[in-house]
Amino acid sequence: MKNQQADHRILKHKWYLYLTEFFAGMSVMAVELGASRLLAPYFSSSQIVWTIIIGTIMIAMALGNVYGGRSADKNPDPDKLYARMLFASVWIAAIPFAGKFVIAGVSALLVVAVNTNFLIWAAFLSCMIVFVYPLFLLGTVTPSLVKYTVGSLDDSGKTVGALGAANTIGSIIGTFVPTFISIPAVGTAATFVIFSGILLVLAAVYFISVKRGAVRVIVSAVLFAVCTFAAMSLGFAFWDKTLTLEDESVYNYLQVQEDDRRVILSTNVLFGVQSIYMKQDSLTGMYYDYALAAPLMLDAPDDPHEMLILGMGTGTYATQCRKYFPQTAISGVEIDGKITDLARKYFALDPEIPVATYDGRAYLAGTDKKYDVIMVDAYQDITIPFQMSSVEFFTAVRDHLSENGVMIVNMNMVSDRADGINACLQDTIASVFDTVYTVEVRNATNRELFASQNPDIRKTLEQNIARLEAGNLRDMMQQTADGLRFYRGGSRILTDDKAPVELLGMQTIDDMIGGELEYYRKRFAEEGIQGIING
Repeated sequence: MKNQQADHRILKHKWYLYLTEFFAGMSVMAVELGASRLLAPYFSSSQIVWTIIIGTIMIAMALGNVYGGRSADKNPDPDKLYARMLFASVWIAAIPFAGKFVIAGVSALLVVAVNTNFLIWAAFLSCMIVFVYPLFLLGTVTPSLVKYTVGSLDDSGKTVGALGAANTIGSIIGTFVPTFISIPAVGTAATFVIFSGILLVLAAVYFISVKRGAVRVIVSAVLFAVCTFAAMSLGFAFWDKTLTLEDESVYNYLQVQEDDRRVILSTNVLFGVQSIYMKQDSLTGMYYDYALAAPLMLDAPDDPHEMLILGMGTGTYATQCRKYFPQTAISGVEIDGKITDLARKYFALDPEIPVATYDGRAYLAGTDKKYDVIMVDAYQDITIPFQMSSVEFFTAVRDHLSENGVMIVNMNMVSDRADGINACLQDTIASVFDTVYTVEVRNATNRELFASQNPDIRKTLEQNIARLEAGNLRDMMQQTADGLRFYRGGSRILTDDKAPVELLGMQTIDDMIGGELEYYRKRFAEEGIQGIING
């Protein structure tokens, strides 16, 4: 009887129930956005990954709604609801720690177990294991609260509407706070901890008010503290203890590695290097070296020219061009201002080179300036943004080039697939430019594309190479010229209306994984996991 009276005292304050609904809605959205940031360093932040996150979370919420409604009708005990919130809070706090091991384990398993759709399967299984259960528990909140707040049919519509409004307002705040405040300021792990802590406090207030459940609260608080410590001490690349920096921005996970020879930036744990700075030798051995051919495709390359780099990154290409073509005025566009800060601090980017923090396509739309060279290096994670892959975008680039100007496009994850992302990009570009050449980057998965309205860019390149002094640059440019292949366009055109770059990129990843790991798959099939361990 006393317990029932205590329940009555806490539940008669509808503001507390509305507060529960508010923070439950806020936490669901915070976890959803946190999920995208937790998965992005491993699987990218593409539309495919977002679709999987939203789909699995909606599954969890739907199941939670059904279970919560049936449970509330069968036994409307608020202790059970707030106990579920305690459990959900601890689970969410553990996600930044345990979730990374789950993601790494799932990836390692699937890389030898599946032949196609690796990204889809890995992201889906990771989401199902890591996120579904706590969000299922939070999905039980709304139907349970309806049971406690609706006093009669006369005011049921008003009450349910107020609960829905509280949930929606909480969801709105839970959408903006992680993206613009908590993740850039304190990181993904701390964001999970903050919102799980709110749920823990909310549930603890209930149990303290009804004067029972002390053991539940204490155990949950201890587990929460342990999870918090573990989450805050574990990086995304937790197996690598040599990192100079791990950080996050609004757009990216950021990782800097440094040794005596070079500094490397990665924005993805599993899929390679985004930028590199060589401390001793100006040439990197990467695609930037090949791209140096673009200024040599201009008449009088030593004269003053204008260059624009869309996707400045840490400025490796700008630094090289400043060394070899000092008369060229270079400017860049980089959507992630934090990467520009890293470029100045770790990658020796000249402070006199201006970098606009903007989207590349939007930048072109806002200027009438013409450039002699435009470099497009806009890969984000594993694919190019769709708005920078279409015929409309490349038309805008062409319109911002001088009469004989040259566009260079870095294409990553090159494969032999006839209908792959690079074939589509090449056809699209060839539909806009009269002259297109490509060259394969040795010992890499990159291909450089040069496009112009000038049919003589190869001839001009060879003439200018002949004037260079003997040395590394001349050797590199001769290698580039020898590797150039004229490209005749086809019909695979990407447009603003239809540019499925994520799916095309995923196909290429499947091809790369299939080629690189066939040996390990064979060992796994013959000897099981011990075969992989033994190499």
